[in-house]
Parts: sequence; C-alpha cells; structure tokens
Amino acid sequence: MTDANAAMPDWEKRFRAPRVALPEWAEDAPDRSIFVSNATGTYEIYAWDRATGSQRQVTDRPNGTTDGALSPDGEWIWWFSDTDGDEFGTWVRQPFAGGPDEPAAPGLEAAYPSGLAIGRDGTHVVGRSTDEEGTTIHVVRPDGTAPTVVYRHLESAGVGDLSRDGTLLAVEHTEHGDAMHSALRVLTLDGDTVAELDDSKGGTVELGLAVLGFAPVAGDTRLLVCHQRRGRWEPLVWDVATGAEEELAVELPGDVGAEWYPDGSALLIEHSHAARSELLRYDLAARTLVRLDTPPGTVSGATARPDGSVEYQWSSAAEPPVVRSTAGGVVLDPPGFRAPGSVPVEDVWVEGPGGRIHALAQRPTGRGDGPFPTVFEIHGGPTWHDSDAFASTPAAWLDHGFAVVRVNYRGSTGYGREWTDALKHRVGLIELEDIAAVREWAVASGLADPARLVLSGGSWGGYLTLLGLGTQPDSWAVGLAAVPVADYVSAYDDEMEALKSLDRTLFGGTPQEVPERFAASSPLTYVDAVRAPVHIAAGVNDPRCPIRQIDNYVGRLAARGAVHEVYRYDAGHGSLVVEERIKQVRMELDFALKHLPRA
Repeated sequence: MTDANAAMPDWEKRFRAPRVALPEWAEDAPDRSIFVSNATGTYEIYAWDRATGSQRQVTDRPNGTTDGALSPDGEWIWWFSDTDGDEFGTWVRQPFAGGPDEPAAPGLEAAYPSGLAIGRDGTHVVGRSTDEEGTTIHVVRPDGTAPTVVYRHLESAGVGDLSRDGTLLAVEHTEHGDAMHSALRVLTLDGDTVAELDDSKGGTVELGLAVLGFAPVAGDTRLLVCHQRRGRWEPLVWDVATGAEEELAVELPGDVGAEWYPDGSALLIEHSHAARSELLRYDLAARTLVRLDTPPGTVSGATARPDGSVEYQWSSAAEPPVVRSTAGGVVLDPPGFRAPGSVPVEDVWVEGPGGRIHALAQRPTGRGDGPFPTVFEIHGGPTWHDSDAFASTPAAWLDHGFAVVRVNYRGSTGYGREWTDALKHRVGLIELEDIAAVREWAVASGLADPARLVLSGGSWGGYLTLLGLGTQPDSWAVGLAAVPVADYVSAYDDEMEALKSLDRTLFGGTPQEVPERFAASSPLTYVDAVRAPVHIAAGVNDPRCPIRQIDNYVGRLAARGAVHEVYRYDAGHGSLVVEERIKQVRMELDFALKHLPRA
C-alpha cells in the first residue's frame, strides 16, 4: 500500500480498493471471460484470457460501463453504449483480442435495452423499449438483411433466452398488464408461437414466471423456469416441445433460483433466505440436493464451469467481496490493496403490522453501549433486499460512530411472494409502517438515540426517505435521499415506459385513473410537513427518477425556506465513478454531522 493509501481513512479505502465482479465465460470457449472492475477508478468491462492469463480493458467511458456479454464462441464482446448514464442507446461490439468497436445490431435505433441473446451462427436477438412503441424484439441475421420484428407490445417484455441450436426464443411478457408477474412465450425466429405458459391466467392471479435458460444441449427443448406456485420463487423444468412440466423437489425456505450445469445433467441452485444465501447442486436424474461449501454470508453471483466446479462471488457485512471456486482458492484477484473489513450484522426480528419484519443492525466499535446516532439505510428496488453482504456506505457510517439499521420491509424479496407483493395501492406507506416498527425497536432496545435518527436511501430508498420525512416528521432528525422519486405524478410522466408499467401495476392504474392513490403516496403531497434538514442527490440524466420531478419538490422546500441541500451530477441513476461516489458519501456525512443535535 502506498503512503497516500496508508493515510487515507478506512471508509474511503473501501470505495477505492480495486474490485472485480464474477467473470462471465463464453459457452463454447470457456477460457475466454469478461468481468467488470473499478481498477481505473471507474467501473468498466475487461477481457480475460484464462489460457494465457492476459487481461485488457475493453471499455473506457467517462461515466463507466457495466452491461456486457460474450458471444458463445468468445470472439466478440458486446457492450451497451448509452449517453452519460441515461440508459438509452445501442449495442456495440469489439473483437475479444481487441480492435475497433462496431455497431452490433446495424439498423436498430437507440432505445432502452430489453434483453439480448446471441446465437452461435451469428444471429442475435435484441429487445428494445421506447415510450412510443413499448417493447419490440428484433432478430438480426448475419447476412446483413434488415432486422425483423418477431414480437411487439405496448406493455413491458424482454428477451429471455435463445435455445442452444438457435431455433427457439423464450420471451417474458406482461401483456396482461401486471408488470410484477410475467408470463412466458416461446417463439421461432420467424415469430411463430411454439408454446405459452401463464400462471397469472391472463392477469387474474398474482403468480409470475421468469426465464432462467434453455438446456445447454443441442436439440434439447427443456427450458428452466422460475415460478411462484407455492408462495416463493423456485425452479421447474418445462419442455416447450411436449408441454411437460417438472417441478423440482427443492424444499428450502425463502427464494430459490437456478442455472444449468454445462452438461445439462444438474442444476446449480442459489438459495436466498433471511438476508443470506447458499449454493447447492441438484442432480436431475437422481433428484438429490447437495450443499456446496460456501462460507456464511451472501453469494451475489455463481456459475458452474465445464469441469463441474462452481465459481462464485461471496462477501459478508464484515468481509469484502472475493471471487472463489469450489475447487479451491481465489479465481480472480484485483490488483492493488484490499478493502478494510467492517462490522458484522446482528439479525433483528420485529413484529409489524403485516407480520414479522427482518432487519439487520450494526453497532460502531469502540463507542460504548449506546444509544448511538443511527442511520436507517433503506434499500431500493423495491423488489430487492438487504443482506449480510459487504457495503461501503454503511461501513462509512459505522466508522463515524453511527449505528446502522437496514429493514427488509414488505416489498422486499427473500421472504415469500406475499411479502413481496404486499405493497400494492398503498405504495410507500406500507414500507414506512414496517420501518417505523423497527425504529421503535431500535429506540426501545437502547441501540438508537431517538433525537439523532437519520433516514437515508437511494432510488426507492430515496423515495421512502422523502415520503417518511413528510409522513413521519417527528421521527427523523435528518434525511438523505439519493436519486429519489419526489413528485410521483411528474415522475410517472417522465420515466421510461417499463417503469410506467410497474407503476400502473403498483397503483392499479395511471395518475389520471387513480389520482388519490398517487397523491397519497407522493412525497410532494407532504413536503410542507417536512421539518428535518434534507440532502438530495440527483443524476441529471436519470431515466428512472427524472430530474424535473426532483426540481418540483426542491422548489417547494425552497419556497418555505426549509433547510435543504441539493447536489446534481452529470450521470444517470447513480454513478459508476469511484471518486464521484466518495464525493457524495462525504457530502452526506458532513450534512448529517452538521445538522444532528449534539449528544
């Protein structure tokens, strides 16, 4: 470590420490991989030839690049090119060995991405979404003919997977109008329907399906699917040629995902429950389930290799991420110093209005027994969950003497379908009821100082922060909202079409159809009740939480002289630049320390 790094505070080291994501490998050339790393200070895509050990940086853009894919033969690296994080753009590609970029799908105009599948014969399938057309899925042939549309609908949809022989295309769609519960359709590349699977029964039942992938065997018509028929996500094998369905004997709590082993004989099971995850191998012939040896914590990605080993990215709240193999050892080590560790999480279960709420609490070390100033760091999504995984921002608060509490409110994943689906119609308000219940526990237990509570979050967490400051003004001393929804009606008008579909599902209609629901769930409705100082960070190119609706909210704060600060930065829904992220965290720390009452 250099002298400059040695003098750097630990919280900054955690952001600056070089990291690598789980490598993705080419199906027919497994020695060729791509991965994402922040080694240059910006998250970019890298190529890695495992046979020679050589690595090279593929992309180099001011605001970073993370969306990439490899062709099955490993000859081409695809990456999505947008403008400064606005998520609106086109796919480009470059040779694995290096060379100039070129349009990957000539003839297709810029759009929001809705999935990608690359075939072995040079054919590829590109999903696109625009406000005007909804979702269109295009087949692009290698002979240079114009792309053909094989799917079109105004509701959200996306490319699921292409069969190994390139003859079948699986599509996830929400033509029934429920953006939270997709149905499946399998098409030929001429657009003819081969098979359909719809657990929602035309949108009348709240059950969804997701494509996990076709069997990796030539001529095999089995499609691995995730379903919710038993109240949680779990896998089944659907033969799209015969219609046969095989639900798997995976009796585990929480949500269960899967992917194929490369020979098609087994599935790699990813099991998530109560903020932690593990890996298992399911033998399809023997119908047996065997746990793989991974440490307690969170597996954020995993893949089975041709030799039967499994590579996975693992971390815990106390230990930084690392890419390991079940064959032993570290798969890929980033250059430079390793991030300092942090504080383990404590599991908290609190009785709430909708059932038991799971939260994760962390106490600062060397600061006594409390009560502490406490940050409620609220996750985004909303269909996501906080887990026992390494996170630099909570660690920064802990270093500054704060306790940190993270709440897996109703709407979070990993606790069953009913928990995830519970937030409909009373959007935002239901989540805040659960946060309030955990806040009461934190104060009653002696962990949190009730006069020094910070409500903080990004994206959906930023939305809940602003909504909480207005609906629970006596509960919070400071608010920190990053890329939030602030004015829900204006946000709906300006956001990308796929999010409009989600909002219509959550609220049961548009702002014109159910105005009272949007008003009840919009932070703007309660802005005049906000008493806590509030800091807002916003990306000026954000298509998810657009800037105009944030300006509307800030204008109302300013009009009545409320204490607030706004930071606008030139990117989209968050930043992939390490220094920019550090800058924003430093702003939030300084703002909270400035405005919180003294102990």
